[in-house]
Amino acid sequence: MMGGHAERDHALFSASGAHRWLECPGSILLEKDFPDTSSDAAAEGTLAHELAEMKAVNYFYPAVISKKKITYAVKKMKENELWDDEMLVHTDTYVDYIRDVSMKLPSQPRMDAEHKWDYGKYMPPGYEAEGFGTADCTMVQGEKLFVIDFKYGKSPDGRVSAEHNPQLMLYALGAYEVYKLLYPIKEVHLAIVQPRLTDGISEWECGINDILEFGGYVKERAALAVSGNAGYSPGVKTCKYCRARAVCRARSDHNVKQAFTLGEMPPLITNNEVGERLMAMRDVVTYQKDLQDYALKECLAGKEVQGWKAVEGKGKRDWTNQDAALSKLTKSGVIEEEVLWEKVPLTLAQIEKAVGAKDFHDAVGEFVIKKAGAPTLAEESDKRKAITNKVTAEEAFKEEK
Repeated sequence: MMGGHAERDHALFSASGAHRWLECPGSILLEKDFPDTSSDAAAEGTLAHELAEMKAVNYFYPAVISKKKITYAVKKMKENELWDDEMLVHTDTYVDYIRDVSMKLPSQPRMDAEHKWDYGKYMPPGYEAEGFGTADCTMVQGEKLFVIDFKYGKSPDGRVSAEHNPQLMLYALGAYEVYKLLYPIKEVHLAIVQPRLTDGISEWECGINDILEFGGYVKERAALAVSGNAGYSPGVKTCKYCRARAVCRARSDHNVKQAFTLGEMPPLITNNEVGERLMAMRDVVTYQKDLQDYALKECLAGKEVQGWKAVEGKGKRDWTNQDAALSKLTKSGVIEEEVLWEKVPLTLAQIEKAVGAKDFHDAVGEFVIKKAGAPTLAEESDKRKAITNKVTAEEAFKEEK
């Protein structure tokens, strides 16, 4: 059961990609022959999920996963270059949330960790085997069904909301099909736990009829996706993880239009126009980068991309043997050894990683402050508090006093 996160099968109609194929059904067939890729961030998330799964199972079923087994597993995990002691803290936050939810129930719920749920009945004929997804934590008790998802991303731009979340709602559909024979489910509680973000918990609840109504919508969109007449809906979030994003004609046309079809330009644009154009062009830069990466890959493979070629970038000099070179310099008397070295302390984050988060906090936590980050632009829907350099009347009055 444990440690198979990276090797899991991926469904054509995956739950994790539901936000994309429900919004852009044409992407299902468009991207299916493109290779799946991974990243260090994804691999780091996989490692954290494996630890989170073990801790959740240990809490509910200690006979299945003992503390001793977790200790041994963590020892092995620490050999992974992506390991960070913060994983111990963040996975505790996730399991603490699950524990708190379960303790409020009349009796201990049934809990399934990293369970593969099948929602194939909502898929088109012939594609029933392509509708499934693995939920981090599913619990059921009496009339209540809980779906809890662990997200390990740390970028505020990657904050995920549980409200009407299609990934979690698909898990709920699959879980309901199994649980409905044993439990009179009426309420569905969805939650996202993102422990690396401030206020990283999002919750939403609805009735089971809302989930079943969503299932009808899924069935319509999935059928459209394989009909051959599906449309495309390019956008920042829709295209972000689509494997065909670099060469999708709909996305290309959309971004070229946003970049160049601006109409007659007045001498100065208003703030409203600034906002509108930023919103319209928010995917243009990302698309250009995706297109450049794809073109470089094609050129390196010996294929022709009209007007472009792959060339060697700016190189840099390096030692073949640094120790031998520095030794020769000092022995020759050209330079003093002290001049060759600069004593610089590790960064705060590096020291914390070397010491361990808990020991670091206990030892020197009193000397650590968190400075405000530099102002950055975000969409109005972002949950972070807006800041301004404008002095309020209240602040001005305080200064006068």
